[in-house]
Amino acid sequence: MAEAVVTQLANKLAEECLAVQAETGEDRLFMEVGEVLGASSQTLEEAFLTAVRTRMANDKARAFLARKLRDHRGKGGA
Repeated sequence: MAEAVVTQLANKLAEECLAVQAETGEDRLFMEVGEVLGASSQTLEEAFLTAVRTRMANDKARAFLARKLRDHRGKGGA
């Protein structure tokens, strides 16, 4: 039960943090938030950093695939 609460909190915080990062342009804001979390809860810090990094990795992978497809189509591929 406690793990589910930690995951839920971490996911919500990750979404909010990434939205603030996008608006402010502070691309390492999540690291600062992680430090704040780590001062009181290492468990939440780790869950938060995992949530942020997986979302960032997902976004990078999707952008990569979009570029690949755009490049392929630009070369006259089917």
